[in-house]
Amino acid sequence: MTSGVYMDAVAEVARVAGDIAKRYYGGNPETRTKSDGSPVSVADVNAERAARDWIELRFPEDGILGEELPSVREGAARRWILDPIDGTYTFLQSVPLWGTLVAVAEGESVIAGAAYFPALDEIIVAAPGEGCWWNGSRSAVSTVAELAQARLVTTDARFLRDEARRERWTRLQDSARTMRTWGDCYGYLLVATGRADIMVDDVISDWDGAAFMPIITEAGGTFTDWRGRATPFGGDAIATNAKLGTIVRDILAPEGVLATAGRAP
Repeated sequence: MTSGVYMDAVAEVARVAGDIAKRYYGGNPETRTKSDGSPVSVADVNAERAARDWIELRFPEDGILGEELPSVREGAARRWILDPIDGTYTFLQSVPLWGTLVAVAEGESVIAGAAYFPALDEIIVAAPGEGCWWNGSRSAVSTVAELAQARLVTTDARFLRDEARRERWTRLQDSARTMRTWGDCYGYLLVATGRADIMVDDVISDWDGAAFMPIITEAGGTFTDWRGRATPFGGDAIATNAKLGTIVRDILAPEGVLATAGRAP
C-alpha cells in the first residue's frame, strides 16, 4: 500500500478524532491526573477511541500505539501512532493551539503524518515523496539563514531535566531574534509553514513527534533529536528550516555526540 494512501488515511483519522475532541473544548470536561502528573480528560479518551474504531474497521492488521489506551498488535509490520489531544493543558485552558496527531510507521520509518488543529481549522499532512500540504496547499519552511533573525519556539522554556542542557538552550535563546512558548504541536506547524524557524522540545513521547517527521522534512526542513539523529523516537526534538539546522544542533547537542547523519547540510 502506497504512502499516498496512508497520507489520505492519517488526515481523515486526525479529523475524526479531532472533531470528537472539539465537542468538549471550552466545556470543562471531566479530567484526572495520570501517574506521570499530566492531565487526561474524557475528551482525550473518547477522541482516541474514535480514531481506533476507524482504524480497526479499515486497517485491521495494523498495530496501534496511543497515548491514552493500551497498544494493540505490537508486532505488526505497520503501526498507527496517536495523540488525540497534543497540548492537553492548552486544551483545558481553552487556548486554541492544541492538535490531534496521527502517524503511521513501518519500523522506525514514518510513512505518513497528519496534525489537525480543530479550534483553528488548520490541518497539515505529509508523506515521504508526496510533499507537505497545509489546508490543501503546498507548505514550505522559511529561508531564514541567520540565527540572529530566527524565530524560536518551545513548549516550556524552563528545561528542568539537565542543567547543562538548560545552559545550551539559554545560549540558543539569547542568540535568536525572538522566542515564544505555547509550542506543543503548534510550534512544529509554525516551522513547517514558514511562520517560525526553530522548534525545540526537551521531552517528547513517540506520539508527540512521529507525525511531524514527514511534515517537517517534506516541507524542506530537518527533524532530529538533540543528538542529531533523524528520528522522532529519541525522547526530545529539534525542528528547523534547512538553513539553520546545523547551527542549532551544534549549540544544543551534548559535547562530542552529534550524529552527522542527522545534520542539515
